Amino acid sequence: MNWDDARVFLAVCRESTLRAAARVLGVDQATVGRRVNALEKSLGATLFLRTSQGYALTAVGEAALHSVEKMERSALELERQIQGLDDRLTGTVRVSTTDSLAIDFLIPAIARLHDRHPDVRVQLDASTQLLSLAKRETDIAVRNTRPDNPDLIARRIARWPVGLFASQAYIDRHGSPQPGGLFEGHDLVVYQPYLHSQKDMTLVCEPLGRGRIVASLSSSLLVRRSIAAGIGIGEIPILTGERDGLVRLWPERTRPLPYDVWLVTHADLRHTARVRAVIDEIVVGFAGTGD
Repeated sequence: MNWDDARVFLAVCRESTLRAAARVLGVDQATVGRRVNALEKSLGATLFLRTSQGYALTAVGEAALHSVEKMERSALELERQIQGLDDRLTGTVRVSTTDSLAIDFLIPAIARLHDRHPDVRVQLDASTQLLSLAKRETDIAVRNTRPDNPDLIARRIARWPVGLFASQAYIDRHGSPQPGGLFEGHDLVVYQPYLHSQKDMTLVCEPLGRGRIVASLSSSLLVRRSIAAGIGIGEIPILTGERDGLVRLWPERTRPLPYDVWLVTHADLRHTARVRAVIDEIVVGFAGTGD
């Protein structure tokens, strides 16, 4: 099996349908179908069961998958090592981050980079999805979680305490909550993943028992914008709350866990000139914001 066939095989394994695999590979659906049929014919084995739900691996396909994944890791390692020797300040660097960090820090960093190195292009992905550096889905990640992959180089570039905030308009309408009152009579906006992962959720250590959750948001930027719109009270990094002109409530309280910002890249890429240039501008953007 050559690498081109392996890529098609992996795409169908991971996406389960020819249409989705074709989208990932950037080819048409018929081409993927032909390649799968030709691959099975050349191997003399059935790799997939065709079902109404899509393509499912046979026992032979499962065995093949392990070998093909090894091929993929070797191919990606070779690609990273070659790219890591590139000392040209030209080409594309892919960066993954959150929408909030993108707006406040990454876009200004890209603007500075463009002034200094106009031939370096940045492909910025801002979402809650964690893209894989090992699989070269991204070159740099700026996130609030530290990875545990030993092949990745992680550097904490900021640590922000988290406080409780509301808009002035909200306070004018509802007043400020009383500590110990469990947010009685108040509207709350919360980060949705925290809501699902914590059995007894709190905001700056105050249980939500008597408050009313009026919005649960899938990103930190949406939480910030909801607080600013006067929808309710919420918990966000103090730095961003102050930047947004919000009113900090209970200034003596913070969330036990601060908001850490990690810059992560693969060990093989950290010396690539264009990747290094992007990293330097990102680090400058976070300098002095708290650590």
